[in-house]
Amino acid sequence: MASKKLPVVKAKDLIKALSTIEIFPVRQKGSHIQLKGIYQGEFRHTTVPYHTNESLPIGTLKGILNDCGLTKEDLLMLLKRKNK
Repeated sequence: MASKKLPVVKAKDLIKALSTIEIFPVRQKGSHIQLKGIYQGEFRHTTVPYHTNESLPIGTLKGILNDCGLTKEDLLMLLKRKNK
């Protein structure tokens, strides 16, 4: 079975999804929002570029997922949960 591609995600939607797993925005400098939290027993820190109405580049999204200790499947689950 082929793995699904990463979805096209806007920063606003990603931040809401990460908030559901206790990774919250802590500060903003310009158009970048820093998020921190504890996920799976480890401290997580990442920065999300917040440019209105623009989707996150795939490489940036992969980096954020890596910082947060998430997989592609985890992200898809969080986005589904956020939309309910």
